[in-house]
Amino acid sequence: MLSIPGQQGRLCDGVTRREFLRVGGAAMLGLSLPQLFALQAKANTTLSPSLPQNGFGKAKSVILLFLQGGPSHIDIWDPKPDAPSNIRGEFRPIKTNVPGIWLSETMPKLAKQMDKATLIRSVSYTPAGLFNHTAAMYQMVTGETPDKVKPSGQLDPPSPADHPNVASHVSKFRPPDVAMLAAVQLPRPMQESNIIGKGGNAGFLGRAYDPYFFFQDPNTEIKLDDLTLREEVPVSRLMRRKTLLQTINEGMAEIEKATASYALNEHYEKAYDLILSQRARNAFDLSQEPDTVRDKYGRHTFGQSVLLARRLIEAGTRFVQVNWPSVANGDPNTTAWDTHAANFGPLRDIHCPKLDSAVSSLLEDLHDRGMLDETLVLTIGEFGRSPRVGVSTSGNSNAPDGRDHWPYCYTGLIAGAGVRGGQVYGKSDATGSTPLENPVHPRDLLATVYHTLGIDPKTEVLNHLDQPRELVKGEPVLGLF
Repeated sequence: MLSIPGQQGRLCDGVTRREFLRVGGAAMLGLSLPQLFALQAKANTTLSPSLPQNGFGKAKSVILLFLQGGPSHIDIWDPKPDAPSNIRGEFRPIKTNVPGIWLSETMPKLAKQMDKATLIRSVSYTPAGLFNHTAAMYQMVTGETPDKVKPSGQLDPPSPADHPNVASHVSKFRPPDVAMLAAVQLPRPMQESNIIGKGGNAGFLGRAYDPYFFFQDPNTEIKLDDLTLREEVPVSRLMRRKTLLQTINEGMAEIEKATASYALNEHYEKAYDLILSQRARNAFDLSQEPDTVRDKYGRHTFGQSVLLARRLIEAGTRFVQVNWPSVANGDPNTTAWDTHAANFGPLRDIHCPKLDSAVSSLLEDLHDRGMLDETLVLTIGEFGRSPRVGVSTSGNSNAPDGRDHWPYCYTGLIAGAGVRGGQVYGKSDATGSTPLENPVHPRDLLATVYHTLGIDPKTEVLNHLDQPRELVKGEPVLGLF
């Protein structure tokens, strides 16, 4: 089946999208396949005149720093110094380079870069089985609540019927302009317990739109065998193979191209180009970066992953998702954000220094390279942590200095692609428990991502049952621009 992406309803020539969902429809309307593909390309780029233009199409690429596990908003982004001690915690607030915006003392480097970013202190949703990490992560990166949640709160393993990761939609509607990986996910899959990768793949879009899964530690020596030309296959031989493929495709009948070689053209040829261009392999080569830059991001898995994200975007990748390099329900003393057992010590000594060095360096680096205007950066977890220390809000046991899950109000950081820096959007109450102004659902954040890339969030795609589905049932947060 060949689906035509684009706006809802009718295309620019007045023909409904449904009339083009099958190749047979093209023949009925007297269109050749080249004309059909040209119409497809036009539908991919035509802007809907009804869409607000605030930030629309400003981004060429997106970096999602996904802090799986749920970092404490009060102890990092939204300090509450006037709250009781069992809420405000152990950390003092510090000034940033923007008057009136304060961060926790755990983020001194980011405090010097806040003029480049916005804090959304009113991210909020009401749980529907979403107190569980896997379910909440699934919602955060797909925009959909999971269909099946077990009594334990766990989800089923990944399925071809799952909703696609945001990166997969971006790969479909905004493929790279150069021979480069469309989307990359690193350095490990999203995971809770034995549920690995849920929400991280293309789901019903098909594996062709999966991100490139780079599950290695970039702080160590990495291997790129699948992007490397084997010694026994010289460049000339690979070029001959590509030429032969093109010759075969050109000689096939139109309908055969539609059913077979279109996929070859779109996927095999891209694979050839990736290997021949060496662009992707060079982007993964962190040894090309000065030691001073690598040190600044941090010589740890997260820091080098964020640096690698910048290099991938610079090389032409559209979407990079950097997952915090620890499972969602891991030991907080080994960098997991899930701080039931201990909150303040791990944040002070392990988590926040790594987060601080990586995010601050990324914002400064993108700005200095002139890339921030065209790159959207979103840093967020699947939820925050409970305002009160030592209490249970999700049925978990908590140590006296631990914080439990809290989806009702938390903070995300967003920057670039037309987002105004040096502002706070939304407001939490005195205890960081609930939004007082401008609540933002995770779906709205994904709608904002699509919006900045010039993709109408209401664009319809067909799921595995050939049912139309919007990319996301959210609204772009236009007040950010």
